[in-house]
Amino acid sequence: MAERLNAHEVTQGLTSLEGWSRNGDGLEKTYVFADFVAAFGWMSAVALVAERMNHHPEWSNVYKTVNVRLSTHDAGGITSLDLELAGAMDQMAE
Repeated sequence: MAERLNAHEVTQGLTSLEGWSRNGDGLEKTYVFADFVAAFGWMSAVALVAERMNHHPEWSNVYKTVNVRLSTHDAGGITSLDLELAGAMDQMAE
């Protein structure tokens, strides 16, 4: 199980992630794509990565907008898994 990061470690990790913010025990970001197909295609690609990591996002999709929340529930907060998945999501959204 991944260890929960302290506030300093989370702040440090967020410096390399554009558009992500801390909200309580999780990280959040909103992605806006060209259309529904692009948004859903991105979610499908992220799902494969998340499954390999065994770390799954909380997310919702409305048309071309995807709201994401990452938190490691087993650890009770933010871990390196959340930062790693956030970075992967950003790379796939480019």
